[in-house]
Amino acid sequence: MTIRENLEKIENELLSPYACRSAESKGRERAEDECDVRPAFQRDRDRIIHSKAFRRLKDKTQVFLTPQGDHYRTRLTHTLEVSQISRTIAKALMLNEDLTEAIALGHDLGHTPFGHAGERALNKINPGGFIHSRQSLRVVDVLEKDGKGLNLTFETRDGIVNHQTSCKPVTLEGKVVRLSDKIAYIYHDMDDALRAGILKDDRVPKPIMRVLGDTPEKRLDTLIKNVINSSLDKPDISMSRDVEKAMFDLRAWMYKHVYTNQVAKSQEGKAEALVETLYYHFLTNIDKLPEEYQKLIALGETRERAVTDYISSMTDRYAVGLYNDLFIPIPWHVL
Repeated sequence: MTIRENLEKIENELLSPYACRSAESKGRERAEDECDVRPAFQRDRDRIIHSKAFRRLKDKTQVFLTPQGDHYRTRLTHTLEVSQISRTIAKALMLNEDLTEAIALGHDLGHTPFGHAGERALNKINPGGFIHSRQSLRVVDVLEKDGKGLNLTFETRDGIVNHQTSCKPVTLEGKVVRLSDKIAYIYHDMDDALRAGILKDDRVPKPIMRVLGDTPEKRLDTLIKNVINSSLDKPDISMSRDVEKAMFDLRAWMYKHVYTNQVAKSQEGKAEALVETLYYHFLTNIDKLPEEYQKLIALGETRERAVTDYISSMTDRYAVGLYNDLFIPIPWHVL
């Protein structure tokens, strides 16, 4: 018996009857030999961590555009916090931690530079629209490894593309990530807003505090434990009605006081204009695209899709630097 087979045996004996077992995966789009050591979902997680798209998350906006400070969240630290919360819940419910972690680490791989400002810009100008969850799936299916993709399992891919509120993942592990994503950003976006002075204190409306707690830390604890207690030994992932309502009320409060705050979002119009300018520049200068994106067009992809793939892959810093190189004149000086 290989190490992988022994680990699969342990999964079968210990995990919840509602957990997704590695040996029962629906598999990959391209058949591969199994690893002697790692079960299928662990391989997915490792491939995501080693991908270029994962490394780029460290320089992509979470809420505040290119913040000046060492402790503000980026898209990478958000991803890690989603992973940590997801694994805590999955472990308590005896679900598959490897699958949960793979989905969590891959869920935002397709996010644009400048966060949702970049997403709005591409959604407006790209003929097919743009949703970062679908782009995350495209990253792992097509764009990584020079067009070969990561060839992840069906369950990981499903969790990645269905992590947003309106979607329904097929596995409980995917549903855990879907909720953990919201729990993570509600907690850490408030923490960042307090650090930035956007919020003067953490006194949210009293009805919310009565249900969730009077500090960000207490609210985080309440949300995680409520998911666990509401989902224990059940074939679904849920929250109690009062806590779920309070969470969405808090999310709405955050949209009003943080996500649409004029100070916090004062640069987003510039970011959207920058993304649009780069998009139209490369759409009319296809020969200037990097070779890997020109190959996509040669293989039958539309010019708009290839340009969108390139723009969405950029980090904040890279996009600003490229814009400066293309459109900001360099002062002349005598050598």
